[in-house]
This record gives sequence, C-alpha cells and structure tokens, in this order.
Amino acid sequence: MEPGARIVSILVEREGELTRLDFSPEGWQGPPDGTIGQWTCHVPPAQAADARTIDPDAMLAYFEQVLEDANPAQEQIAYVLALYLLQRRRLRLEGAREDDDYQYLQLAGSRGEGPYEVRDQQLSDDEIKRLQAEVHLALQSEWNAA
Repeated sequence: MEPGARIVSILVEREGELTRLDFSPEGWQGPPDGTIGQWTCHVPPAQAADARTIDPDAMLAYFEQVLEDANPAQEQIAYVLALYLLQRRRLRLEGAREDDDYQYLQLAGSRGEGPYEVRDQQLSDDEIKRLQAEVHLALQSEWNAA
C-alpha cells in the first residue's frame, strides 16, 4: 500500500488475541465475523531513511547516566527523559513527595530498575520540546559513533 492511500482497518479477536487487519478499498469485502471495530484511515508517509525510533532501553540507560552524574545542570534533561519513559511505560510513577517547596517524582523501572527520584521542573511545552530535541540529538550522535 502506497503512502497516502486510503485503507480500511479493522480490529478482530482471534484465539483470544486482538489483531488489526488493513485492507485496500479494492480488497475490502466487508467486516468478517468477530470484528470488534472498523475505521478508515490513510497509509502514513514513509519515514526518512535517517529517522530512527528511540529505543526505550537506550533511553533508560541514558536516564540512569544523567542521574548518576548528579549534575544540577542536567536536572531538566533527567525530567524530560523521565516523562518520555513514563509515556513509553518503561518507568512507572510510584508516588511523589514534597521537600523544600519542590515536588519530586518517585519512579521505578517496569523491569524492577530503580527506584529513581526526579525533581519536577515545571517546564513549559516549548522548553520540553527544546530539551526533547537536545536528547534526540545526543542519542543520534551516540548511535552514529557506535
């Protein structure tokens, strides 16, 4: 299927597992038995050859390195990494605590790593995007060096 092409997607249950199936309009014969949901969408554009998905395990290793360095200048990077890892479910939020007017996130790895503690940086969306770009560049340069 070509990028931009319209497709019909369905969600079916097979042997207790949910499976997504995609059909071209020409190949669509209607929903088969067991269809749970159906929608129409478009095939996304192909990613650039140098675009890479960031591996959550590599991101966790970078997060641990930043925390280990204990450099106050890196606190914002650690916070942004924690947000990314929470979003990817590689970290779990175990709680929060307050100390000297600062909020701290208490985190644990989904595979038993940690515990970790990161100060909530109260960053704006623009600051988070800027720091995400810095993290992405740092990891890209590390991958290219390897």
